[in-house]
Amino acid sequence: MAKEMTKTGLTDDALPDVLMRVVSELHDVAYLIERIEPELLEISGGEALMSSPDCLKVMQGIDLAVQKTRGLAEFIDTITASVPGDWHVNLATALNLVKLADMKHALATGRRHGHSQPLNKAAGDFDFF
Repeated sequence: MAKEMTKTGLTDDALPDVLMRVVSELHDVAYLIERIEPELLEISGGEALMSSPDCLKVMQGIDLAVQKTRGLAEFIDTITASVPGDWHVNLATALNLVKLADMKHALATGRRHGHSQPLNKAAGDFDFF
């Protein structure tokens, strides 16, 4: 992860590195959305959910959200290959707008400990925010 100091003393990050962090976050979002569908089917019994036109539209919306999120990730991933590595950006202002601490850390450093919601969490576990 290339970082360089600016005249103000703040670090700038290489734009390709930043874009790949965004790609990683988008893949994580797609994974989280994708996990909703089987849970809804299990909770509702599946058959009742799939027989309702309104519920079917919601399920299709979930699938579309996953596809769009993955599509955006692939788009950014592809254009990142053509971004020169010596282009740098200062993330300070943008990171201040991110409210989720885990996401802010991942975007700032590129380091995350697994998915934002691990599968091994026990049912009923939650974080206060």
